[in-house]
Amino acid sequence: MLWGSFGAVHIASLVLGAAIIIGLYFLLRKCRPKTQTLILGILSFSGIAAVIFNLVSWDSPWEYLPLHLCSLNALVLPIAVFSKNKMLSNLLLLWSLGAVMALVVNSAQAGFEVFSSIFFFYFFPHLLEFGIPILLFVLGHVKKELKYIASTICITFIACVVIHFANVGLNDYFAAHNILNPAGNLVTVNYMYTLRPENPVLALFWSLIPYPFWYLMPVLAIIAVYLGLVYLPQIIALCWQKQYQKSRKAGNTP
Repeated sequence: MLWGSFGAVHIASLVLGAAIIIGLYFLLRKCRPKTQTLILGILSFSGIAAVIFNLVSWDSPWEYLPLHLCSLNALVLPIAVFSKNKMLSNLLLLWSLGAVMALVVNSAQAGFEVFSSIFFFYFFPHLLEFGIPILLFVLGHVKKELKYIASTICITFIACVVIHFANVGLNDYFAAHNILNPAGNLVTVNYMYTLRPENPVLALFWSLIPYPFWYLMPVLAIIAVYLGLVYLPQIIALCWQKQYQKSRKAGNTP
């Protein structure tokens, strides 16, 4: 049975994924905080397991280095769970969006067999990379704080820039040394998709700005809207607080 893209099996898998995350919440909400951390911490290593699986399973580790956004999420997630680091946890609220998008916009993975190890090590790590950061907040382990919006955007942009130059440097190295994959083709990498689009959404951005790296700049607008929605309660509370303080200074409030 193939996973497909926006067919019955794909949609059913997304519903199942949502049910798993909601089920985890109801399972954990009455547990002690230490128990919650232990369970979420164990589950958070699924992404690292997927990184290892990809490195050893395809006989072409250069093409499966942990340099995609979801792989970076996988590396950071256990640290965020066990340390309760506020900056990292707030950062993962954005990076979790990439994880769920990898499940929804799955055109490159539509041919996966749903009962295969390949599907298992793709679907469940991405699902948990999406769900665990959210659970950290709804279970009260960390709080959303507006001051971390700047660090979230800066870290994400810096990661994109660094990985873009890594793509360029690696591809130059592969070409210079004629590094081939098992299929006999020259190895080329496109981590974080900075060189070219590989799904319909990014292809739309490429049609607007047909240049490597720069075509991703419209994503900044999406990030701004997304973070605005995520932090909307905090933004509203801050606006009310400023308005209240302004009214007190004007003598309109006792």
